[in-house]
Amino acid sequence: MATKRKTTRLRKGEILDIEEYHDGRYGAPGMPRQKKRKPTKEEMQRVNDMNRTRKCRLMLLQYFSHGDYFLTWTYRVADRPGDMAAALKDFQKAIRWVRDQYKRRGSPLRWIRNIERGTKGAWHIHLVVNRIPGAADILEEAWIHGGTYITEVKKSPYYDEDFSKLASYITKSEKSREKKADGSQAKPRIREASYNHSRNMTLPKPHVDKLRRWKKEAKPKKGYYIAKIYEGINPVTGYKYRRYTLIRLHRRI
Repeated sequence: MATKRKTTRLRKGEILDIEEYHDGRYGAPGMPRQKKRKPTKEEMQRVNDMNRTRKCRLMLLQYFSHGDYFLTWTYRVADRPGDMAAALKDFQKAIRWVRDQYKRRGSPLRWIRNIERGTKGAWHIHLVVNRIPGAADILEEAWIHGGTYITEVKKSPYYDEDFSKLASYITKSEKSREKKADGSQAKPRIREASYNHSRNMTLPKPHVDKLRRWKKEAKPKKGYYIAKIYEGINPVTGYKYRRYTLIRLHRRI
C-alpha cells in the first residue's frame, strides 16, 4: 500500500490534524514509479520550511487559543542590536523576566517567537504567548528597548481557524517570498531571522494508517467539520498530498 494517512490528535481529540500522502518509496496507484534522485537544495529548503511551519501550527493548535496574545517588540533606533547574537540576548533577558512573573502567579509560560532584521536594518520580535490575568502589563514592562504592540490572536491580521496564517508568518525567514497579485514572487523583506519556541510544548505522536487508494476528496469524520484543507505536490517525491484540520462540532476546549 502506497497511500498513507497520518492523524495527530490535539486537545484530547477536539482537533484532528490529518495528512494524506503517497509514499515515494513505493509509487502510487495510477502514477508511474519515480526513479530515485537526489533533491535539489531548493527542494530540500521548501520541505524544511513546510515541516517547520507545520510543527509550529500544531503547537499553536495544541497549546494556544484565539484569545491568547500575538505581540511585537520593536527597537528604538538608538537601541538596535549590532547582530543577531545581541538581539538573542535581549530576548532571553526579557523572556526570563516574563517567565518569572508567570511563575509567581502559578502559571506556565509558553511562547513562540521570530526575531527579524529587515532589509532596511530595523529589528523586531514577533511573539505568541499564552494569556493570563495581567499578561499585557507583564509583557510591556519586560521590554525596555522600544515599543510593545499587543493584540489577541483572533484580532490580528494573521488569524484563521487552523492557525495556518499565523504559523506561516511567525516562521518566515530570509528565504521566504510572498506572492504578488500576478503570481510572481516579491523581493525578500527580511535580511535574517531566528525562529524558536519554549520547550514545554511536546506534541502527541501521530497515528499512521495505510489506505487502499487515494480518495478524490477529503470527507469529515462524523461529529467534525473541515476547518481548512490544502492540496499540493510534495517537491521531493513529486506525488500529491493533502492536509486538513478537523474540529469537533460544539467543541468544548
